[in-house]
Amino acid sequence: MILVGLTGNIASGKSTVARLLAAHGATIIDADALARRAVEPGSPALRAIVARWGNALLLDDGTLDRAALRRIVFANPAELEALNAMVHPEVRRLRDEDVAAARARDDRLVVCDIPLLYEQDMEREFARVILVHAPEDVRLERLMRDRGLSRDDAMLMIVAQMPAELKRARADLVVENASTLEALEARVNEVWRTLERMA
Repeated sequence: MILVGLTGNIASGKSTVARLLAAHGATIIDADALARRAVEPGSPALRAIVARWGNALLLDDGTLDRAALRRIVFANPAELEALNAMVHPEVRRLRDEDVAAARARDDRLVVCDIPLLYEQDMEREFARVILVHAPEDVRLERLMRDRGLSRDDAMLMIVAQMPAELKRARADLVVENASTLEALEARVNEVWRTLERMA
């Protein structure tokens, strides 16, 4: 089994690249989906979040108000670090379970979509790391258009992450995503051929 890391800064297009790789036959393990599972009602991480920031972060159905939490943590690096300390260990445990299941099934190529791969110093866990890249102005526009964020909120999310240039220098493969879907598909096809040669 070949284990590949997929990363990129917010609104770079990682999810689209993951879907394209899945269409080629890759098994995708999505850290964002795992993070949602990690804070489900009744989970230790959700209890820790409520203990720190209060019941105002819960919606009527008992689930986490992710938008409210985002406003708190992206405005304060210390709060973001505290949140990561609560959620990341459980996300890692869930990912390890999914990787083990993929290995047991003898899946050939497993891609772990991890937004904070470099921030968490995880690159050595993967045979290759793919970085999805888009310029900051493109990502800012996507956040405002697709997620309905204000310019200020979008910029807080962008600056909270490691600069893309530092990630580019460390990545094995770079997928540019600043133009058309067709161009993106063509680049992902190239990357897939590279991964297949490895596998």
